[in-house]
Amino acid sequence: MDLGDLLAPDGVIASLKAKSKKQALQELAQRAAEISGIEQREIFDALLQRERLGSTGFGRGIAIPHVKFRSLKAIICVFARIETPIDFESPDNEPVDLVFLLLAPEHASGDHLKALARISRLVRDPQMLERLRTAPDAKSLREVLTSPATSHAA
Repeated sequence: MDLGDLLAPDGVIASLKAKSKKQALQELAQRAAEISGIEQREIFDALLQRERLGSTGFGRGIAIPHVKFRSLKAIICVFARIETPIDFESPDNEPVDLVFLLLAPEHASGDHLKALARISRLVRDPQMLERLRTAPDAKSLREVLTSPATSHAA
């Protein structure tokens, strides 16, 4: 599964200004609503409900909030780099600055898991994380995110 296939055309936010996890999720829900056609409030509420089950903070400054919607036809990914890292209740207690939001169709469990696995492989590569943190703008971030996977990323 290629991240480029999932990343929405307007799905890269190079400099998200958020002071809290809740605010970051609200901003991401707004962008996801514009892309998906699902109401912003519905996305935000689903994200909050998912976070109550357990933080989607992954560690090393990364979070992967993910929710499913009956009305979606395909997986949508929105990526944001947060200007000032925020607490996301990650297992390593590190603040988060890189967020991959995944919205998936309710019936797409297999593809949803493949997308999560693809992102998790991507962010295991320290060089990839450095490139994501230093890319100057949204266009450069998109290029980093959609470049072919490096052989040592797995």
